[in-house]
Amino acid sequence: MRQINFYRTQSGHCPVEDFLDSLTGKQAQKVAWVLQLIEDLDHVPRQYFKKLVNTEGIWEIRVQAGRNIFRLLGFFDGDKLLILTSGFAKKTQKTPRQEIVTAKKRKRNYLNWRQNNE
Repeated sequence: MRQINFYRTQSGHCPVEDFLDSLTGKQAQKVAWVLQLIEDLDHVPRQYFKKLVNTEGIWEIRVQAGRNIFRLLGFFDGDKLLILTSGFAKKTQKTPRQEIVTAKKRKRNYLNWRQNNE
């Protein structure tokens, strides 16, 4: 089983919560359902969860709700803890480069903070 946490900035801001708040009720329900799958299943189908190549360990959660496609990006802290850094509506085939850059930056910030607070 995995545990999912949301990344928070030093000021306490949570980009994933902002993203979830922007969704309709049905969309948020579908995202919550997929997050539950990722927490509960040992082998999550690739249609919902996959590691992005050449991204320093960034993973993508994939959610389709009707005609809308949403993505959440994150990384693992150890084997079972998944830290989600951001969410966005996907409008093109490829994951936007800037979203990957942001996820990598937040991963570095998180790992530096954790190392300094151990």
